[in-house]
Amino acid sequence: MVASSAAPASSSAAPACPGMAPAGIPTIDMSAPAGRAELSRQMMEAFGERGFFKAVNHGVPPQVSARLDAASAAFFARPAHEKQEAGPPDPLGYGSRSIGSHGDVGELEYLILHTDPEVVARKARAIDRDDPSRFSEAVNEYVQAVRQLACQILDLLGEGLGLRDPASLSRLITTTDSDSLVRINNYPPSAASDGGVKAATSVGFGEHSDPQILSVLRANDVDGLQVLLPDGRGEDAWVQVPADPAAFFINVGDLLQALTNGKLVSIRHRVMASTSKPRLSAIYFAAPALHECISALPETVTAAAPRRYRPFTWAEYKKTMYTLRLSHNRLDLFKVILVSDVGEGAGEEKSRI
Repeated sequence: MVASSAAPASSSAAPACPGMAPAGIPTIDMSAPAGRAELSRQMMEAFGERGFFKAVNHGVPPQVSARLDAASAAFFARPAHEKQEAGPPDPLGYGSRSIGSHGDVGELEYLILHTDPEVVARKARAIDRDDPSRFSEAVNEYVQAVRQLACQILDLLGEGLGLRDPASLSRLITTTDSDSLVRINNYPPSAASDGGVKAATSVGFGEHSDPQILSVLRANDVDGLQVLLPDGRGEDAWVQVPADPAAFFINVGDLLQALTNGKLVSIRHRVMASTSKPRLSAIYFAAPALHECISALPETVTAAAPRRYRPFTWAEYKKTMYTLRLSHNRLDLFKVILVSDVGEGAGEEKSRI
């Protein structure tokens, strides 16, 4: 979501090459065959260099994902007027094409739900009128499983960062007032109206970074996800992420970049709708409570690596986010500017906002 005059940060990035091998996409075995310390090291490397990795042997039972897929597909198959009764997304609920309130659109329809079981149960009455508990139970079971995976990852990152309390990151997303969300996206087939010939590639969900702490994504067997990665020549390029419904794709959010003082990077990504098959995905966005203060962890701030972002609450960041277009580099607005950088002396700091 970017001020309307702002251009996407990577508008000059090279387009994705359809035949590009996914060499830049790390794959991490969550069963830790080489031990916990090595698993932590692999995550730190992946998140520090790419902000993204593919998790295999993650421990989330296949039936949990299958149950959510079935419940979601059943909802999206309903007539449009029935689905609209679960909306509009304000920000929770059903939406179609419009993403936010600043002109961003995509070739998709979606459900956004808070992960609080009581909130899910209330929304389920409009999502599955025949049996609301069928939908809410599928969502709650899924959220519980992926939250556990997210906590495992955050604890391992805490160890890799050398935090005095390695569990401090995971506790941010397990409080009773956590603002975590689950987003279920349905990308209908993209086909030309003339003879059913496949249409040119179109944007399903535009370029953006995720604002929360951590995102845990799973999709069906249809390609579409692309991530912006360095190409080895000093340029950034869009890399196609091959679909794998048995895996989860984990990425750093803006808050985790701020918490780690930029050691871990919030990756920019998008989804292209260019297939004759529908793409269904579910993303768990792990977030803290709205009042939680986001400030660089003391272990990440040194004389050589001074504080990069001023402290802010998640509520403040979220409010700022809603004023911007999707592609905006939101975190840049919270950067600390050293006074020495603007020729006014040394050792002092200013904030952009």
